[in-house]
Amino acid sequence: MKKFEEKTYHTETIYSGKIVELNIDSVTLPDGNTSKRELIKHPGAVAVIALTPDGKLVCVEQYRKPLEKSLVEIPAGKLEEGEAPYTCALRELEEETGYTTKHLQKLTSFYTSPGFADEIVHLYFTDEVTPLEEKVDGDEDEFVELMELTLEEAEQMEKEQRIHDAKTAYALLFLKLQRDK
Repeated sequence: MKKFEEKTYHTETIYSGKIVELNIDSVTLPDGNTSKRELIKHPGAVAVIALTPDGKLVCVEQYRKPLEKSLVEIPAGKLEEGEAPYTCALRELEEETGYTTKHLQKLTSFYTSPGFADEIVHLYFTDEVTPLEEKVDGDEDEFVELMELTLEEAEQMEKEQRIHDAKTAYALLFLKLQRDK
């Protein structure tokens, strides 16, 4: 038995959409009592820290409906069924930014909200981007604007909360640590 494990004895699916599934799990707690857990199932995602040849961070600005505002973020996207994270990272980089690369280095993976969701983000890095010869179409319902930022510009956007998501904050921390080595 895992430390503090909660045993599921019933799962009710409340909603199943194209991105997430909402389940209510009835669980037995480590002390024998029972409780309910509202859980979001997600296929996982990727994000890419991409630097241009002149050292600028490749970002996109897009509207985020849950927040009712636009954010500036590193390129990212959802894994398709059966898709390898590396393949997804390259696809998202190309679709969202018009850049490609021959080398993506996996940095880490992390859970975004483990209190209620199983979404995991696989984070990659490249400093070898080149423009695509022919633009690749992205998702038909996704509207993004390419931005290339110096680390200082990105840090200022973070202060202004234009950059305000965990994966991009992680990217900035990674780049600051690399700079300070």
